[in-house]
Amino acid sequence: MVLTKAELIDKLQQEVRILLHLISKVNPPDLEYRPTPQQRSVLELLQYLTIFAPIHLRTIVSGKLDLDAWRNEWGIEEAAARQRGLEEIKAAIGAQSPLFSNLLEPLTDEDLLLQMEVFGNQGSRGSWLVSLVLCHFAAYRMQLFLYLKSCGHAELNTLNLWAGMDRQ
Repeated sequence: MVLTKAELIDKLQQEVRILLHLISKVNPPDLEYRPTPQQRSVLELLQYLTIFAPIHLRTIVSGKLDLDAWRNEWGIEEAAARQRGLEEIKAAIGAQSPLFSNLLEPLTDEDLLLQMEVFGNQGSRGSWLVSLVLCHFAAYRMQLFLYLKSCGHAELNTLNLWAGMDRQ
């Protein structure tokens, strides 16, 4: 794997830290913003961010995608996420950071190289962790950043997006 397991865990935890920084910029009126009627609102995006990583992570760690079980878990978690307000969202996302260590540290390098099929495609567990978890964080973090900019948060800049910090 290109990343060591420790580096991957660190990158995932960094994503949570940056995401929580961006979420700290959300004002209550921002929660209802959506660019078009078909797109998620800020609130819906944040609710989604509470579930995708844990579900994908547990699937990849198991080494097998059982699509029926995955859909069932997704439905249950999505229903719970829809009930979360901003404070519950922050708590749920913050709880993901230790989850990365708890689930990934027991895996060996050999475990990360094992092949598995996800949505009809083959890849190593390590590659799925990068593409389905790490890359998703970066993509949805960018979406949240752009939503916040559209809500009028002109103070946000590259440091907020990529380093999770305000300009000094």
